[in-house]
Amino acid sequence: MTPSDLSDLTARLLAAAKDAGADASDAIAIQGTSVSVDVRAGALEQAERSEGIDLGLRVFVGQKQANVSSSDASERTLAEMAARAVAMAREAPDDPHAGLADPSQLATEWDVAVLELSDDSPEPQPADLQRDALEAEAAALAVPGVAQVQQSTGAYGARDIWLAASNGFSGGYRRTDRALSCVAISGVGTDMERDYDGDSRIFQSDLRAPEDIGRSAGARAVERMGARKPPTGSYPVLFDERISSSLIGHLLVAANGSSIARGASWLRDRLGTQVLPEGLNLIEDPHRPRAAGTRPFDAEGLPTRPRTIVDGGILTGWTLDLATARKLGMESTGNAARGTASPPSPSIWNVALDQGTASRMDLIRDMGTGLLVTSMIGSTINHNTGDYSRGASGLWIENGEIAYPVNECTIAGSLPDMLRSIVPANDARTHLSRVVPSLLVSGMTLAGS
Repeated sequence: MTPSDLSDLTARLLAAAKDAGADASDAIAIQGTSVSVDVRAGALEQAERSEGIDLGLRVFVGQKQANVSSSDASERTLAEMAARAVAMAREAPDDPHAGLADPSQLATEWDVAVLELSDDSPEPQPADLQRDALEAEAAALAVPGVAQVQQSTGAYGARDIWLAASNGFSGGYRRTDRALSCVAISGVGTDMERDYDGDSRIFQSDLRAPEDIGRSAGARAVERMGARKPPTGSYPVLFDERISSSLIGHLLVAANGSSIARGASWLRDRLGTQVLPEGLNLIEDPHRPRAAGTRPFDAEGLPTRPRTIVDGGILTGWTLDLATARKLGMESTGNAARGTASPPSPSIWNVALDQGTASRMDLIRDMGTGLLVTSMIGSTINHNTGDYSRGASGLWIENGEIAYPVNECTIAGSLPDMLRSIVPANDARTHLSRVVPSLLVSGMTLAGS
């Protein structure tokens, strides 16, 4: 289907909802194509392709709402969806905060072309994806110490999205993505170690070379050989750029309006207080071209806009959709996201943390003795208190130099204290949706040997 077909489809869903007795409604249609090719040991292991359409309809009967979804776009199904949704809404409890946006709040102008959300070049052939995956695998296997490649994958996806509502909003856009990844294994038997590298871009021309990805995955796997437990104690911890965004992610989850409205956030009483080091900013920009979190409008038809979440270390506000904003007596920040099977909820778009002036090697030198974390497993986060505990592996630092690889350890601390003490490096990849450099935390508890 073309974008105009999706527009017509959502309009017919709205009409069906009105005929079924809905007072208001919104509809979303997502049509997608995905292709992935996996290779192993120099041969094709698996190839998949999927195409389909998903529909979502949300209806309101007074202050009651219900959501239904389907993958069938036939006229009969549209009518059945509407009837079922209205019947469900009539049995639902009243929600005083539910409802569509006022027409005055809606986005009315946007330029999708400027945002560069899709690559107009032809869809890659499976043979092209397989060739890239094989080249990445070969590059990984060429790294001395790499025993095998667990999997190398090339993938492509495209989605057309259209949103319409009975308040008059109607708009859509197209997204594409191209990805390549490689997982390498070093050593043999019980001494095997695994690591990976990969890249995902909107434009094929921006994707890193397969040889670069394969070599990096192999080198990372070899770097982990001979890992042992680090000593137990209190040490500085440097979160590598690959995983440092998880720390900022915990802050963003705590500042999500749905968590605040439930009272289930360690940030609930900290609006206007210091949450990051003085002078550090965390900025959201939903209009950054060629970024995965870019949106011309949100899932409720409101315009997206840049905002400063943390200004000079001070938390300035929550992430809100319409419902959570109404619960908190505030205005939506234009951050509603949704799929076809559920109503909107607050979500973050592109964010960037201020980078520092020091390189990662400078921070390694300055930290003296401690842990450089390159991967983490599991998660024990108390969202009410901010207590933090995660399994980790990486590289042990002694006297400002990398000494040996480590695994099977746990790092623990208090998120509020950790975030207020972070020291950022200057190594963030600026094309990512979350631009966060390596982050040094001055002191954490390590449980190792």
